[in-house]
Amino acid sequence: MLFNSFEYLLFLPTVFVLYWLLNDRYKVQNVLILVASYVFYGWWNWRLLYLITFSSFVAYAGGLLLDTGKGKRSESVRRTVCALTVILNMGILGVFKYYNFFAESLTALFPSLSEGGFIPLIHVILPVGISFYTLQSVAYVIDVYRGQVRATKDPVAFFSFISFFPQLVAGPIERAGNLLPQFLKPRRFDYDMAVDGCRRILWGLFKKVVIADNCAVYVNEVWSDYSAQGSTTLALAAVLFAFQIYGDFSGYSDIAIGSARLLGIRIMDNFRMPFLSRNMAELWRRWHISLNTWFRDYVYIPLGGSREGRWKHIRNIFIVFLLSGLWHGANWTFVAWGLFLALCFVPRVLLGKGKDARDFKDNRTLQDWGGTLMTFVLFVISFIFFRAPDIGSALQYIGHTLSFALPRLYYPGRMLTPTLCAILFMMVTEWLQRSRAHSLDFEGRCPAVVRLAVYYLLMAMIVLFSGQAQTFIYFQF
Repeated sequence: MLFNSFEYLLFLPTVFVLYWLLNDRYKVQNVLILVASYVFYGWWNWRLLYLITFSSFVAYAGGLLLDTGKGKRSESVRRTVCALTVILNMGILGVFKYYNFFAESLTALFPSLSEGGFIPLIHVILPVGISFYTLQSVAYVIDVYRGQVRATKDPVAFFSFISFFPQLVAGPIERAGNLLPQFLKPRRFDYDMAVDGCRRILWGLFKKVVIADNCAVYVNEVWSDYSAQGSTTLALAAVLFAFQIYGDFSGYSDIAIGSARLLGIRIMDNFRMPFLSRNMAELWRRWHISLNTWFRDYVYIPLGGSREGRWKHIRNIFIVFLLSGLWHGANWTFVAWGLFLALCFVPRVLLGKGKDARDFKDNRTLQDWGGTLMTFVLFVISFIFFRAPDIGSALQYIGHTLSFALPRLYYPGRMLTPTLCAILFMMVTEWLQRSRAHSLDFEGRCPAVVRLAVYYLLMAMIVLFSGQAQTFIYFQF
């Protein structure tokens, strides 16, 4: 079920009304959330429900064994339980997402392995959201093992935590310490919170429907025959793809956050105006925050982070970005994408530049704006690998873009200019609202008539400039 579909337009209000009719009966509300989440997920393919059920059960049982065994079982036994639980969950992800990728890569390197079906391929579809809910399950088990959270004995609350429909199929990847306790206590309707949720949904729909879907039309047409395009067109398509993926993914996150708030539940922000960042380190603290903090807490820091010398610091950065690339997709283009981003971090490490201590809302110097522009250019280049079907195509695309052949700009239909205007509107709004909780957080800042004008303008743009409906990009991950 897509957030920008007619089905969701009926689904969310129905769940909202039924949910608050059960006010102060939070355990029954949890049952409703669990049923609604399984309906939401099963809308694509009900047969895939067994995977998320198995993943949830393994994490639930593993958490109980770790928590009840604390102080009773030896550390080696607890470590074994944790490892087996993690392996089972990551094994699901490995089989469905990566088996064929590694099998094909091995047979390409060693053709003799394919003779007689020594390494057979399996024909399975990639379940929607599997990369998200498996990481959420794994994080829960590790947190229980570390003693950072207590295992819950309430199976309905736990299964609702793993399958919570707003963030189920494309995040944010929630932590048990934040989301799970909200299912274990009463929730009362908060009008201001619900209204704020509606604002987030409106802003998310604007970014998805007006910006991402219209950018996709131009990007797809250019990529379908990029070798015949001039460098200006290729450069514009690369820039528009950056805004497409930002509008698509951050738009999804905004709708997820807003939908959760309608139910009185807070989930973490996943984007914080990343294109205003002054360097790559700052950008990646503001882009796909839930995934980046997951890798920080469960990979980067356990490897030693930046504490064990400069070269191990660089090694850890490469490991994290290569794993992040593989997480995004079973294709060597994503590995190359991760490698490129890791290389962008190396100069800062070698120069000993840590995190920028200045606040994001501080006034900018000319040097700051130059850093923002350079950061965006590097981001655009990296996502050429993200968009390309293979590494050769990505390198060819970059080569044609740098050829500086400047024929007439490809200008299809009538939507390019409105799309560029919508992007400008989004970026100006984000800059003006950079110190606020989100881009439509206008309360106490401007008169009601101005706020209403902005809301109606966004709704009009969604109706008038809706692009051809596109599936959310991150559904494939």
